[in-house]
Order: sequence, then C-alpha cells, then structure tokens
Amino acid sequence: MMMALGMFVFSLETLAYQEFQRQTDWRHGSTSRIGTNPARQYLGRGDDSITLPGVLLPALAGAQISLDTLRFMADTGKAWPLVEGTGKIYGTWVIESLSETRTLFFRDGQARRIEFTLKLVRIDDGRVDMLGSAIAAGGNLLRGLLR
Repeated sequence: MMMALGMFVFSLETLAYQEFQRQTDWRHGSTSRIGTNPARQYLGRGDDSITLPGVLLPALAGAQISLDTLRFMADTGKAWPLVEGTGKIYGTWVIESLSETRTLFFRDGQARRIEFTLKLVRIDDGRVDMLGSAIAAGGNLLRGLLR
C-alpha cells in the first residue's frame, strides 16, 4: 500500500502515482503605507493541497475502475482521511479535481496508457486528533452494512 484515501488504497494493483506534490500556503494581509513598504500581518494558514500525478497501464498495472471509484468518491462531496503506507496521517481531504489523458489505443478503443492527475485539498484545520474517532465510526458503519 502506497497510501489510502478513505477506503481507496493506492497501489500497483489499483492506481499508482509517480509523484507526491504538496503545497501549503500561509496568509499575510497587507496594508499600504506612505513612503515605506506595506505593513504585513500574519492571518493564519491558507490552503493545503496535494497533487498526485501518475500513469495507469491497465494491461500491466492498475485498473481503469480505480479512476471511476475516485470520481464516485468526489461526487459524494465528502472528506476522506489520507494515510500514508508508513502510517503517517495527513488529515482529512476532499477531491478537488481528477484529470486523465488516454493514449496508445487498442483496436476496440480501450487505452493502453492513461496519465492522470488527482488534486486533493485539506479541510480539517490541522485537527488530526479527531481523525481516529471518524475512522472508527466509518469502520463500525461498514461492519453494520456487511452483516
């Protein structure tokens, strides 16, 4: 397992990303002043986003249904916990966008190569201490559905 977003697991069998790009912004308000530089005031954290670009090769590694699963997850509008395979918890994230480019087609139109880019945005205000109870509640819900 490379990483898990909610119940979706990134791996060679599902969807493997080739890069992990993270950008965190901090906000500083600016007030113009006569004869000197603007005054700045720290306003707090800004957006935190992760971009996962990768290549899906359905004949070798990964499955097209993985992209469909991520689109379904995004359609719900829900936030999902993001946990690295090492156990590092990144917090709660929403899927902001998913793009794909298909190339190298078989005769029936199925793509041999699909390049994708998944963009996630953090929404939990850095409160990863609340994540454990959310994961437990989700697990209880799944167990109830499977019975």
